[in-house]
Amino acid sequence: MTPRIAKVERKTAETAIRATLNLDGDGSSVVETGIGFLDHLITSLVRHGALELELFCQGDLEVDDHHTTEDIAIVMGTALDQSLGERRGIERFGYAYAPLDEALARAVVDLSGRPFADVKLNLTREKIGTLASENIEHFIRSFATASRGSFHVDVLKGENAHHMAEAAFKALALALKQAISKTGIATVPSTKEVL
Repeated sequence: MTPRIAKVERKTAETAIRATLNLDGDGSSVVETGIGFLDHLITSLVRHGALELELFCQGDLEVDDHHTTEDIAIVMGTALDQSLGERRGIERFGYAYAPLDEALARAVVDLSGRPFADVKLNLTREKIGTLASENIEHFIRSFATASRGSFHVDVLKGENAHHMAEAAFKALALALKQAISKTGIATVPSTKEVL
């Protein structure tokens, strides 16, 4: 089977990003975004999704964390989309719950080729480290759009914002791991025969 690997570079007036994503990885990653908590969330996504990722970003963090977070999500989503190719022989759907101490998150994904995201993390803290909480939800939405997937991610309960955000990324990782898994059948998982 063709390796499911994509290399993506994106350069704008706001960010310069390069990434290599392997869907059949060992959970290892090298992630340098310039935003510590974003590195932590992406590393968790890769580890629990059994992916492999190298990602380097230079962003305009002197402005704030928005452009860097959004553009990294676009690059990662594009890499996911490209590495899936025609999306033949994958499960397509995935769902998972992930607890982290008092927090509990749920993620349901459909690698349908139709971008959509419904994200409710219920974070009340303005920032976690130097990452704005609103940009955590924005990352997931941008990731879904660029990957041409439908993502539903919500935190069902929790008190600690760090735990809640991390649980959401772990649930998403587990759902994606299921959705990208190989079925052994070479058809496109759709009655349309195209995704």
